[in-house]
Amino acid sequence: QVQLVESGGGSVQAGSSLTLTCTASGRTAGSYTMAWYRQASGKEREFVAAVQGRRRNVTEYGDSVKGRFTISRDNTGMTAYLQMNSLKPDDTAIYYCSDNTYWGQGTQVTVSS
Repeated sequence: QVQLVESGGGSVQAGSSLTLTCTASGRTAGSYTMAWYRQASGKEREFVAAVQGRRRNVTEYGDSVKGRFTISRDNTGMTAYLQMNSLKPDDTAIYYCSDNTYWGQGTQVTVSS
């Protein structure tokens, strides 16, 4: 069974940076699209960013994070990263990693003003 495990969340001040990591296990191929979503308290889950499996230079971002967040993955394809810069209080949420079939347990990011 595939498992996705996120790490790297925390509490920071506005303007700071954080890097989230998602590590996949339970399969041998890193050819799947990996994506980050987030869900703030009382709101629906929101798409943040995605990176393709075979074409790892192909990325997509949600409008609210364009220009501030960068998604990438390592050479094995099994680990994805979300570099988050210029964080805002509105970025406060639980961040989830997904390959659009499986989901991680989430990691909390809290940004204070």
